[in-house]
Amino acid sequence: MGIRARISKGRERRSFRVRNRVRRDAHGRLRLSVFRSNKHIYAQLIDDAAGNTVVSVSTLDGAIAGAGKYAGNKDAATKVGKLLAERATAKGIKEVVFDRGQYRYHGRVAALADAAREGGLEF
Repeated sequence: MGIRARISKGRERRSFRVRNRVRRDAHGRLRLSVFRSNKHIYAQLIDDAAGNTVVSVSTLDGAIAGAGKYAGNKDAATKVGKLLAERATAKGIKEVVFDRGQYRYHGRVAALADAAREGGLEF
């Protein structure tokens, strides 16, 4: 097994471990899932019971895209978190459970989570 396969396997394991823990502790709340790439950041509120996405926001959205020079930094992640909280509260969602996926709670992921908390989401 090459180094690349081991890294990929570790990411998968970490992601499944976090996601299973989150689903176990959710108690009927929606899951705030985060995905980040080098250029963009994406966040979704997912209803695992129904299996559908309720709210989704990314740096590619018209409300955020073009607002800054670069969409892969903490400022962009903060904007995504605030917009996600606005859209969620408009739909009557207050409590969620945070799914960081394979990423550390650090940098852009933490900035998104903090902005969502400031916007009114509880997790």
